[in-house]
Amino acid sequence: MARPTVVGAAEGNARAWPRLSASSRAALRLLLTRGGLPRAEMARMLGLSRTSLTRVTRELLEAGLVREGAVELRATTGRPSEVLEAVVSAHHFLGVKLTGDALHAVVTDLAATVQGHSSAALAAQDVDHVVAQIAAHVEEVRGRFPRLTSIGISLAGVVTGPSGGEVVHRSPFLGWTGDVPLTQLVARATGCPVVVENDVSALTALEAWSRVGAGVSSMALVTIGAGLGFGFVVEGRVVRGAHGAAGRLDHVVVVPDGPVCELGHQGCASALLNNGAVVRNAGSASGDYAAVIEAARAGDGPERRSVEAAGVALGRLIGLIQNTIDPEKVVLTGDGLDTYRVAADVVHAEVERVAAVGPGRTVLDVQAFDFSEWARAAAGTAIFSLLA
Repeated sequence: MARPTVVGAAEGNARAWPRLSASSRAALRLLLTRGGLPRAEMARMLGLSRTSLTRVTRELLEAGLVREGAVELRATTGRPSEVLEAVVSAHHFLGVKLTGDALHAVVTDLAATVQGHSSAALAAQDVDHVVAQIAAHVEEVRGRFPRLTSIGISLAGVVTGPSGGEVVHRSPFLGWTGDVPLTQLVARATGCPVVVENDVSALTALEAWSRVGAGVSSMALVTIGAGLGFGFVVEGRVVRGAHGAAGRLDHVVVVPDGPVCELGHQGCASALLNNGAVVRNAGSASGDYAAVIEAARAGDGPERRSVEAAGVALGRLIGLIQNTIDPEKVVLTGDGLDTYRVAADVVHAEVERVAAVGPGRTVLDVQAFDFSEWARAAAGTAIFSLLA
């Protein structure tokens, strides 16, 4: 991910992030993920000499990013050790998750802990209105959080990061089809460094870093709902692909003789699994996903068959993911989780049927994340870009 830069005449309105050496960034990452640590233990974990760690510590102390903590007796040394800990309140980050009709925002500290959150309907979907609404929200946030350092924005779509900043090439729910230089537009409007990321990639990175993926080096994240999303972490790194489009499994054929999706693909995941497909395949005239789910729970009619067909598709996709990247964990989330809840037996049966037998078993972790978690992931992209 590119390091964020402020563009335009408004430059200088953000709380500046210090220039840090690679070793200092690695040390700060370690403290944020592991908590307070003694210097000797940090030097060992980072592979640094005592002299190098002293230099790193001095740089972080002068930047106000770490402080001396309590003196602890560590069993590994048998003598008291001075603990260093991150000053997570030194900087704040705004995370914005854009949907087709709303702006969801959170403010976090350096550890991505939420300090405040809000949501508002989008006044309009065109780029100028969205940028203006984000800028207006930034001004409100600055009144409460003057230490605002950077902005992270996430949205569904293809996002790439050339030298001029992240560009949104397509965002279907917002109706954006051309190349939108969203990073530059928001940076000019706010005077803040900005990072833009695909929403599923952002959520995958956050969950791999935080409590859901703690201690896991390989993980997949699957989102089901209005659309389908897939993110992958391999050896601790999010896989983005050469063109920012890794994880496009929504049109993989899972049921060859199944229904046809809106792009004309027969039996692909999108033709069976997203909320609109569940409603359409149930023959529901109302277009109400919640009503279809309720009917599926109550009986064995077309609604139940549609939801179970979606369960088959989901199980086969998870099995494909297990066979392809062999993750330690698959995280399942999204506003279509009721599909899984109704058809869980079908999903697990298909996973068992499709997945190759290996020495271990992949954990399926179902998480009902709300939009504040997606916005926190957007803030996380801003944090991670400074620590890379």
